[in-house]
Amino acid sequence: MPQPESRAPTRDAAFGEGYRLTAVDRFGIWLSSRQIRRHASFADKRVADFGCGYHAPFVRSILQQAAHVTLVDVSLAPDLKGHSKITAIEGGLPESLAGIPDESLDVILCVSVLEHLWEPLRALREFRRLLAPGGTCLLNVPSWRGKFFLEFSAFRLGLSPESEMDDHKMYYDTRDLWSLLVQAGFRPSRLRCFPHKLGLNTFAVCKTDG
Repeated sequence: MPQPESRAPTRDAAFGEGYRLTAVDRFGIWLSSRQIRRHASFADKRVADFGCGYHAPFVRSILQQAAHVTLVDVSLAPDLKGHSKITAIEGGLPESLAGIPDESLDVILCVSVLEHLWEPLRALREFRRLLAPGGTCLLNVPSWRGKFFLEFSAFRLGLSPESEMDDHKMYYDTRDLWSLLVQAGFRPSRLRCFPHKLGLNTFAVCKTDG
């Protein structure tokens, strides 16, 4: 009897580790940052960025405001691991979240990460478990429309790392992401999914009752 194919191991390098981000990457980060700031405040909040990237560029911009920050990625820059306001967890998602207490986070960010995971629903269920009453979870994922442009940029133009596109497991339109979020325990009345970046991405704003 043929054996089932094994899944690829967890990636061993974080986004931005060992290479300089391209102009396309930096522009995408800037667009996501603008959307994040529209839907969450960070002053005195317990913030987490799951799949934050090696240098965690967005968290660096709000670190002074936040009460505390939890970062999770397969590897993190040394200065982040040594910062007094940061809990740094190196490892894959979602297994690295198991030790974080229930309802201990006010804002959860997961930006351009879910598409890299073999078990996205399990990760989203962990996000719901960790989110405190009155909390906000913000997610950004590439859409099926964005797939063409991302792959053209990476494989044909060389404007994005090929390794990042080769690591994608899924793309999400609004109906795809909405369904997963509801299965994960987020209530439809407290959930918004909408196209972002000219329809190349899908963004979700998930809240819990206070």
